[in-house]
Amino acid sequence: MANYVRQFEEETINIENQPGNVFVSSSDPSESEATAAVTPVGPAQPVNMVRELYQSSRIKRLWYLYNLYITVIPFAGLLLAVGMACKDGIGNVELVTLVLMYTLCQMGIEVGYHRLFTHRSFQARPVVARFLAVCGSMSGQGRVIYWTALHRHHHAFSDKEGDIHSPQLSGTGLKARMRGLWHGHMGWLFNHTVPNANFYCRDLVSDEALRTINRFEFLWLALGFIIPALIGALMTGTLPGAFKGFLWGGLVRMFLCNNFTYSVNSICHVFGQRPFSTRDYSTNNFWLALPTFGQSWHNNHHAFPNSAIMGLRWWQIDPGTWVVRLLEMLDLASDVHEPTPDMIRAKQRVR
Repeated sequence: MANYVRQFEEETINIENQPGNVFVSSSDPSESEATAAVTPVGPAQPVNMVRELYQSSRIKRLWYLYNLYITVIPFAGLLLAVGMACKDGIGNVELVTLVLMYTLCQMGIEVGYHRLFTHRSFQARPVVARFLAVCGSMSGQGRVIYWTALHRHHHAFSDKEGDIHSPQLSGTGLKARMRGLWHGHMGWLFNHTVPNANFYCRDLVSDEALRTINRFEFLWLALGFIIPALIGALMTGTLPGAFKGFLWGGLVRMFLCNNFTYSVNSICHVFGQRPFSTRDYSTNNFWLALPTFGQSWHNNHHAFPNSAIMGLRWWQIDPGTWVVRLLEMLDLASDVHEPTPDMIRAKQRVR
C-alpha cells in the first residue's frame, strides 16, 4: 500500500503542472453554459479527445488501484458493520459519527466540488472554499482538480460518445441496459482515461491554495477516518468506541456517500422525470434528493448547469441549496446563480 501511494504521488501529485496540449477552445471551461472546454462535437465531426485526456497507461493503472481500494475496503467495512449491528445493535457512536461525517463529505462533494469549483455557480470566501475542498477530499472520490476536470468533461460530452461514465452507450436490450447501468454507476471507475486538468481546470490550476489541498489528498482521506475514531473514543472513552467511530463514520460513510453520488451518474441518466429539454438523458429522482444533497434533481441541473439551486420547485428537497443559502445569509457566499422564471419556462418540455 505504501509503495502504491508513493507511485500515485509521483505520477499525479503534479498532474496540474503537466504541460497542456495546444487546443483552441471556444470558451473558458468555467464560463460556458455546459462548463465545457471544447466546442460541441457535431454528428459529422469525429470525437478526438487526445488533447483533452491524459493517455498515460500508468495513470490509468494507478487510478484503477485507487478506485479498487476505495470501493472494496468500504464494502468490507459495511459488511462488518452490519454483522456487528445484528449482534450488538446500533448505538449513539455509530449514528453520530455516520451522520456527521456523511454530512461533511457529501456537502464537500455537492456544494464544494460540484456547485462551487466545477460550475462556479456561486462565489465563496477563501476560508469556506478551502474548507469545502478538504471535506470533499475526505470522501474518497479523488482530488478536487481531478474531480472538477472529470465533471466538466462529462458536461461537454454528456451521454454522447466520449462521456466517461454515461450509462447510455452500451446498446439496446435488457443486457445492454444493465451493462450500461453498471458502467455508469461504478464500472467506469476501473477503466477510464483521466481528463487533462490543464485543459479543463485552468481556473483551479492557477489557485495555489487549491493546488496545495489537491496535493495532500491522502492526508484528508486519513482525516476522514481519524475524526470519527476520535469522536468515538471521546464519547465512550474506550478503544472499541473508537473502532466503531472509525467503522461507521469512516468505512460505512464512504460506501454510502460514494454510492449515492455514483447513482446520479447511473440512475439519474436512465430512470426518472425529464421536465426540461436537454441534450442528454438526465432525469429527476425525488427519492435520491436527500442523500445526494439535491444532485438527483439532475435534469434541472443539466438544463441550468450554472445554477447553484438544484431544487427549482418549493417541494424539491435540496440540502445543497440550504447550505448555499446559509452561507449567503452569513455573508460567506455571494453571486449565487439561479434561473429566472422566464428561463425556466423557456426550457420546459412541451407535454
